[in-house]
Amino acid sequence: MALTSAARNEPEGRNTSAGYFDPKFGAVAIKILPGEFRVTSEDVMLVTVLGSCVAACLRDPVARVGGMNHFMLPDSSQAGPGGESARYGSYAMEVLINELFKRGARRERLEAKLVGGGAVLPGMTLNPVGDRNGEFALAYLRAEKINVVAQDLFDVFPRRVHYFPPSGRMLVKRLPAADRSELVAREEQYRRYMRNRPADGSVELF
Repeated sequence: MALTSAARNEPEGRNTSAGYFDPKFGAVAIKILPGEFRVTSEDVMLVTVLGSCVAACLRDPVARVGGMNHFMLPDSSQAGPGGESARYGSYAMEVLINELFKRGARRERLEAKLVGGGAVLPGMTLNPVGDRNGEFALAYLRAEKINVVAQDLFDVFPRRVHYFPPSGRMLVKRLPAADRSELVAREEQYRRYMRNRPADGSVELF
């Protein structure tokens, strides 16, 4: 199944209808999968689960608009032609920030929260991808002069993230080891898919 980035970022009413009601939080929740991003001013909850991936959550507290991305690798330098995709941090950050600007956000007011980059993949002890993802996100926002107000990066934990864009509230749960094997299998499956299928600007879901 493949959806273009544009299809996953339709007008906000459709974003909400694509979600589900989470009774625990009493809110409409929208899942952000690898290679996706979402920007909204609606009172919804953006949810994702991260292993070595990183999610950047940005908002403008004056415009009350915010969003989240979820990327798996820092950049597409190894991807070859057609490597632009929100699965890569360099593109995921750009499209997230640009969409915020379209909704009235101002660079000088943006605040960021970063989550993920855990060392969850077996056998990756030298320059692990989680470290590279986290370091990339910090360096990118520093270069863009966007303030990072909170971060939960690196270490060895997978994480579940709940983010409320208008308020900027974020809840992060570090997942137990029992939940790690399934997440690692999903990440490795997706990485194999990425290697075997060139990026074409679409978002592939598995």
